[in-house]
Amino acid sequence: MEPQLSHQVADSVATVVIRHAAKRNAMTTAMWRALPPLLDGLARDPGVRALVLTGEGGTFCAGADISTLKGSPEEAQSLSAAAEEALAAFPKPTLAAVRGHCVGGGAQLAVACDLRLAEEGALFGVTPAKLGVVYLASSTRRLVSLVGPATAKYLLFTGELIDAGRALRTGLVDEVLPEGELDKRVADLTRVLVSRSQLTQAAAKEFADGRTGREAHWTAQARGSGDTAEGVAAFLERRQPRFTWSVSTSG
Repeated sequence: MEPQLSHQVADSVATVVIRHAAKRNAMTTAMWRALPPLLDGLARDPGVRALVLTGEGGTFCAGADISTLKGSPEEAQSLSAAAEEALAAFPKPTLAAVRGHCVGGGAQLAVACDLRLAEEGALFGVTPAKLGVVYLASSTRRLVSLVGPATAKYLLFTGELIDAGRALRTGLVDEVLPEGELDKRVADLTRVLVSRSQLTQAAAKEFADGRTGREAHWTAQARGSGDTAEGVAAFLERRQPRFTWSVSTSG
């Protein structure tokens, strides 16, 4: 099978799968280029309320396909940065489901997600120092905000891989699951995510990511959405709320 990104939508969750089995799901130039428009389409789909990014088979993503760096490393880095920013800006909750290697560009994508769940045995690394590549300031800041400056420097200075246990302790991942339990936990968590207020999630994502200046916008959205009234009513009536506000239809 040709290297590609595939996706499917089920139960309000879009699952994007990195497929490049010959090179442990390394991202080609074409795959980097394809990710932003794919994400844009899923962001606009009112049937999508959360997104899962994962790799085919037993590994997440071993980074960029190095053969694509030979022609123009600058172009390859620009494409990976655009893909990272598109994933970070996705307006609905995103979750990386990690097995095996999550290295280089793979770690870049995982860090751009809102949440990261990993299976025992997963390995993580940020490896530009092995190639003499300057890691982008935006990518470095995102990594620092997640794991802190000391761990970020360790990962960037050494390029060494760390195991899932250390990734959990440093905040690089949110949960580590025993082998065979990752898919169930991802399904359970995404089921929770899609049941919650998309209005709350979208505003919280902006604020948590340091994007400010739209407080008035979100106040107006909340006032006109009906989600608050529905949430209070559902609580008092002891039933599941039926939130109707959607990123895709909010304008």
